[in-house]
Amino acid sequence: MKTIAIWLRAVQPPKGTEMARSALRPVVKLRSAAGTGYTYVTRKNRRNDPGRLVLRKYDPVLGRHTDFREER
Repeated sequence: MKTIAIWLRAVQPPKGTEMARSALRPVVKLRSAAGTGYTYVTRKNRRNDPGRLVLRKYDPVLGRHTDFREER
């Protein structure tokens, strides 16, 4: 039985695609509107949500769901 070695080369993405991807989906920090200081980190799509993002998520400090608003 013969052993076949396959060498894989790491393929780099084309130059310029990383900037376009990060500009379209920036990383945003969501801070609790209840004032507890708890934050979530997520990515958003600027085309679908051009304004500030507001999501209803669980705040473990408060112990219930509340609004989390995007901070810049």
